[in-house]
Amino acid sequence: MKQFLQDRVAIVTGAGSGLGRAHALALARHGARVVVNDVAGSHEGSPARAVAGQIVRDGGQAIALDGDVTDPAAMQDMAASVIERWGRIDILVNNAGILRDKSFSKMSLEDFRLVMDVHLMGSVHCIKAVWETMRAQRYGRIVMTTSSSGLYGNFGQANYSAAKMALVGLMQTLALEGEKYGIRVNCLAPTAATGMTEGVLAPEALARLDPAAVSPALLALAAEDAPTRRILLAGAGSVEAAHITMTRGIFIGPREDAAQQIRARMAQIADREGELVPSTGFEQCQFELAKAGFQMALPGLA
Repeated sequence: MKQFLQDRVAIVTGAGSGLGRAHALALARHGARVVVNDVAGSHEGSPARAVAGQIVRDGGQAIALDGDVTDPAAMQDMAASVIERWGRIDILVNNAGILRDKSFSKMSLEDFRLVMDVHLMGSVHCIKAVWETMRAQRYGRIVMTTSSSGLYGNFGQANYSAAKMALVGLMQTLALEGEKYGIRVNCLAPTAATGMTEGVLAPEALARLDPAAVSPALLALAAEDAPTRRILLAGAGSVEAAHITMTRGIFIGPREDAAQQIRARMAQIADREGELVPSTGFEQCQFELAKAGFQMALPGLA
């Protein structure tokens, strides 16, 4: 099979086990030089060292680097080490994550902040560490790990859902800002049997959710011909796409009974026929002004 990632340099966070491990192995099989990051460390016997060792034994190139994604200095140091060794960074897979599940009424603010720090700010720290390198080399592929919990909600996961949907917003804007530099940014929402899903799903369901079945979607988002601003969902051998859409809605105008009109016509407002996928957030403004009879161009990006 052709190695379509030959000599690309990829960083995978949280790659000592589960999805991260599967992603790291898959990237290496297709020719990438892989940085296996894990908070557990790169010392002898660590999960990250074991994954890197397996890649090397299989004929690939890999190193294990420790570092907590919640520590921005550690992520900067990791990126610097990768540049020193391989001279570039082509792919960043933001995979590291944790769960602290409870209903919102029982959830502590500390657990809310911790989950946000790992998933959202951890991804921000990693992207910040590689962004200028990718801009300078005019090439980059960044994959956020989002979740159907963020896209659609899940009972007992307010913290996780908030963090995962925030990553979608981060993707949307970074894809716009990175486009002229050859940086493509996407999201992957996996369904897989990992330490984070153990005890949540039935054993017979977990048996079908091999993390390796998600990695082909990751490879597509990391490839040279990757799309940008795409949200892929993957699990058990299936792949889907999610979209943030806007309905055609209605025009009411400045009238005294505007609120009553909205209440009465909610079904019409929510009608999805002909719905749109805006290319920027500003298109809402443009679309609404157009319905009001005013045309304006979209502003350029600085």
